[in-house]
Amino acid sequence: MHELSVTQSMLDIVLEQAKRAEARRVARINLIIGEMTGVVGDSVSFYLDILSKGTIAEGAAVNIKSIPATAKCRKCGSIFELGEHDWTCPACQGDSFEIVGGPELFVDSIEVE
Repeated sequence: MHELSVTQSMLDIVLEQAKRAEARRVARINLIIGEMTGVVGDSVSFYLDILSKGTIAEGAAVNIKSIPATAKCRKCGSIFELGEHDWTCPACQGDSFEIVGGPELFVDSIEVE
């Protein structure tokens, strides 16, 4: 259910930037959502459709790029996707790593008229 507040915040950003650009309409909203955020892209799209009614973003196409959870092994430097229950490096079986992808959650860009 946290998607509602996340979506409202994203829409606020979109509308603020569109206003700065003196846009008449927002044609497309491009979002980045990392797998580790727990945010469901379909829910964000659904809420954007509802929350944007009556705004210049109403009817805007929504493009969501999903970023997988990835890590970089501190032992061998390999970059790998994190499995649901297996967080060891497939190259060296090391278990010390840093997260390099997956926690992203932001408005990447908007297209306006």
